[in-house]
Amino acid sequence: MVARETLAAYLDDALSDSETAHVEQALRQNETLRRQLRGLIQERDRGEHSVGAVWRRNRLSCPSREQLGNYVLGVLESGPHDYVEFHLRTIGCAFCHANLSDLQAQQQDDAPQVQQRRQRVFNSSAGLLKGKK
Repeated sequence: MVARETLAAYLDDALSDSETAHVEQALRQNETLRRQLRGLIQERDRGEHSVGAVWRRNRLSCPSREQLGNYVLGVLESGPHDYVEFHLRTIGCAFCHANLSDLQAQQQDDAPQVQQRRQRVFNSSAGLLKGKK
């Protein structure tokens, strides 16, 4: 079953390719889900202004991308870390999962560059340290 939050993320184009494919497959097979998606689109089109709609639309409960980046690096303090864990694991926010996946991919892509940069700095510093006595 596809949750309403996932449908909203689908509309916002905030899902990974595999999640998008899963939602589209489910939409092809399930009339009830298609009705739910149409209802969600209508709510957005008429500019629903309930507290819940404004909260969801502006992602007020979502951690910032910076906080998610710090989560990936493992440098968040315990309170914010626990909240991000709750938001990702319990709430299952598709938007934040997509952001997190992007940040993790960037971190993996940057790993060789970081090592090269560290080596360059070390090599340039090693000569300076040898001359000092």
